[in-house]
Amino acid sequence: MRVLSPHTSYQHLAQVYDLLMTEAPYEQWISFAESMWDRFGVKPRTILDLGCGTGAIAIPLAQLGYHVTGVDLSEEMLAITYDKAKEKGVQVELLHQDMRELEVAVEVDAVVSFCDSINYLTEGVDVFQTFLQICGALKSGGLFLFDVHSLYKINEVFADSTFTLTEEDVAYIWQCELEGEAKVYHDLTIFAKEGHLYRRFEEVHVQRGYSHEQLVEWLYQAGFELLHCSADFTNQEPTDTSERIFYVASKK
Repeated sequence: MRVLSPHTSYQHLAQVYDLLMTEAPYEQWISFAESMWDRFGVKPRTILDLGCGTGAIAIPLAQLGYHVTGVDLSEEMLAITYDKAKEKGVQVELLHQDMRELEVAVEVDAVVSFCDSINYLTEGVDVFQTFLQICGALKSGGLFLFDVHSLYKINEVFADSTFTLTEEDVAYIWQCELEGEAKVYHDLTIFAKEGHLYRRFEEVHVQRGYSHEQLVEWLYQAGFELLHCSADFTNQEPTDTSERIFYVASKK
């Protein structure tokens, strides 16, 4: 068994992350959030983006007029977010924190954590602790929106699969290895163009899937009420083959 940190710092990946994620549906995540805030009658002014990465969601939210705080464990990711926000002329407050130890000076109206950030918590106790910290960071009635890879995605789609990408500026070989209970190791070999040459680096990321029932129980125990659950950027309830599950919970 490989033993790794429960969180990934993205030390090298941060440099090419945006190139690798050019097809990511960031606009759909933002549309989902705004539709849920409207549906449940919450008009957030202050939003915390937990696991903000390079700011692909935090910065557009700031451009829409929200006061956004981005939180991430990776200093490299936060540095890129800072530069991008400055270039676009918006302000995003940045916090270098472990989500399990989240602390904010002032409670916020809403917390979002998209792009399966919660799956990087590979122990159930860490998920519950994170939910507790998020609840503490929210105002009463505030909303927590997040998504996760489903157990089906972890156990069937990722399991022992290999994915590749070849572009002019970046390429990768992404090998997945299932180990233990719904835990997948993502072995990434990345080739990033530097001048006329390519630099190779490797990273290993670990994710774990959790059942819907367990996530709902932890939410309830942490002080939340589940308001909505859907799958794969639709309004449909999850099925046995849904890959990305969305949750909306309200602080009691």
